[in-house]
Amino acid sequence: MRVDVLDKNGSKVSELDLNDKIYSGEVKEHLFYEVVKMQLANRRSGTASTKTRAFVSGGGVKPWKQKGTGRARSGSNRSPVWRHGGTVFGPHPRDYSYNVPRKVVKEALRAALRLKLKDGFLKVVDTIELAQPKTKAALEMLRKSAPTNALIVIDGENRNLNLAVRNLKDYKVIDARGINVYDLLDYDNLIITRSALEKVEAIVQ
Repeated sequence: MRVDVLDKNGSKVSELDLNDKIYSGEVKEHLFYEVVKMQLANRRSGTASTKTRAFVSGGGVKPWKQKGTGRARSGSNRSPVWRHGGTVFGPHPRDYSYNVPRKVVKEALRAALRLKLKDGFLKVVDTIELAQPKTKAALEMLRKSAPTNALIVIDGENRNLNLAVRNLKDYKVIDARGINVYDLLDYDNLIITRSALEKVEAIVQ
């Protein structure tokens, strides 16, 4: 299995052999759900908090005597049925994170790469270099390979590219070591450098 390697102008300069173990096989889309759900859960801060009747200020004194007033009996003006009372079963700080098996994550990554290749959205470029961190220059270059939107995977630090792309909502730059299913599925196109592809293949094997 081979893929074209493009230059910064979107022109073919060579071809690259792909690892058949990664790119051949079934696209197991049900794994996307499992892994993306885990990623989103792990991003949750879990800081939402409410006060139960034990934490609401006030109360402590029985509002009126138990009998003889004609009103319903009550023991505290911070009861949940009272205005300004405590909250029942409200959220409290908690950790939402959990992990799925590493084999599942790797298979989901392989399936996402297969899907990009199958749909023709995998673009391998030789290098991505910018002389200056200019957003306009980056946009002109990226649109030659991915006219709509793209996840850009690079190998190592590329300061000019990071600075130029960070204002573009349709493009995102990540390092090969940070490859993940959510970002792969969130963008139509995948632009990846030759060296980054080798690193990604080593990660998902």
